[in-house]
Amino acid sequence: MKLALALVLNVGLLAVLLPWLRREWRQLGAAWRAALVAGLAGRLLVGGLRDAHPISDGAYVQNLSELITGQLWSEPANGLRSLAGDVVQFASERVVYYGMSNTLFLAKVLALLNLASLANPWLNALYLSLFSFVGCWQLARTLAARLPATPAGAGLVGLVLWPSVAYWAAGLNKEAALLGSGAWLVALVLERLYGPAPAAAARPWLRGVGAVGLALLCFKMRYFFAVPLLGCLLALALVQALRRRAWVRGRLAQALVLAAVVAAGAAATQEMGGLYRLNKFTSQVLRIYDHDLMVSVGRPHFEYADLRPTGASFLAHAPQAAWNTFTRPWLGESAEPQYVAGGLENGLLLVLGALALGALVRGRGGRLPFALAVVLLGYCLVLAVLMGLSTPNLGTLSRYRSVLLPLWLLLLLQNDYAAAALRRLGLGPPRGPVRTHPRTHPRTSWRNFALGSGETTPGFGLFWPLTSLSAIHGKSRYHPRRASRRHGRPRRLSLQRLGGVLPARRRPQAAKK
Repeated sequence: MKLALALVLNVGLLAVLLPWLRREWRQLGAAWRAALVAGLAGRLLVGGLRDAHPISDGAYVQNLSELITGQLWSEPANGLRSLAGDVVQFASERVVYYGMSNTLFLAKVLALLNLASLANPWLNALYLSLFSFVGCWQLARTLAARLPATPAGAGLVGLVLWPSVAYWAAGLNKEAALLGSGAWLVALVLERLYGPAPAAAARPWLRGVGAVGLALLCFKMRYFFAVPLLGCLLALALVQALRRRAWVRGRLAQALVLAAVVAAGAAATQEMGGLYRLNKFTSQVLRIYDHDLMVSVGRPHFEYADLRPTGASFLAHAPQAAWNTFTRPWLGESAEPQYVAGGLENGLLLVLGALALGALVRGRGGRLPFALAVVLLGYCLVLAVLMGLSTPNLGTLSRYRSVLLPLWLLLLLQNDYAAAALRRLGLGPPRGPVRTHPRTHPRTSWRNFALGSGETTPGFGLFWPLTSLSAIHGKSRYHPRRASRRHGRPRRLSLQRLGGVLPARRRPQAAKK
């Protein structure tokens, strides 16, 4: 029975996955096809190799999930009760969690995945890695389709190709489920808010159910990541609805609406009580900070000398916390490989940030819609402050930050200079190749076909790296527009001229009166 159910579930997964991959492949150009292969293979390899034999937190969550799965097979009623509650009691073991535990919830997710993987941690890691990739890929594709004026490669780099994101958001990690669900939810919302719905889209009610499920998964994984995200999406939806009715036009009016939604949301969370009250929230954050600081002795970390559980103290430390999130570890802070890689990454982020700031000052910040840019920027800054205040350990901070980096990179790569660099790298729109043979065009030569001039191939040709390097230095000898001006339009040929029978003649003009 277990083996039959596992076979059915895996066949169903492949029946959905393989046609989707085939559709995506046919709709993509060469660069996006390479990104699809690299991103998917990278996450599957990282998840499979790292968590084939899980250790530490991964091993604990996998063992707890096997306990729940065993209870589901032996005592289905009690197993369902364990899935819905906070207590797991089976086989002389009892595990009790109080409050919203993301560890227990991840164990419940793995318990359901065990039905397909037969409690194999390697397969569970592949499932979560696949889910993370699909969610990120959906958002990258939605951004390119719904916002064609923005650089399509920005989302592709941040969501699919960035190394630290691919490393941490894979395998038996909470970040894999969190990033996958959050990115997919944002993709569904943006697809609804910007532009008409595609003809081949799923039914509206099915998309609504999927959005609710993704929001619940994101909330259960880390509620202090999900609450700001849901609030930002709600504010963005309100602004778009007002703009469509022409009630809100300028940027100032949009900013006021966003500020009003934030203020209303903050007041509403205070009225909800419990963990959402300010004093309870600050005390919880400080408790996490103290515990993380205690276990970070002898390892790279930072600390705040006078952090107190008050709103004023948190506001005073907010700039430093955000700076620590985006810049630590520094290059040379530790000789361990992971901290060296983190220092190099932070150096690159600082360069991109300086480039984006300079472009913004010069009026070349990009074409991202104003409300969406403000929402993404606010979300990134709020998360950076929360992570910087609660996570002084630099290794843990790098892992938590992997959920934030895709959207932060999306903002940094919106400016015109970054967009031009992405186009030079071939990371343009994800359209597929135009199937045109070189000999079918009367003005096309094999030289143009090899150089990828644009008359025969929309992307890059056989010697695209050489032509791109020469174009960067202003020494490109061939350009499609220059070629069209130099050669002129192709002459109109008649059937007689092609056959060598008669020369092409001009149409006789009417006699003047």
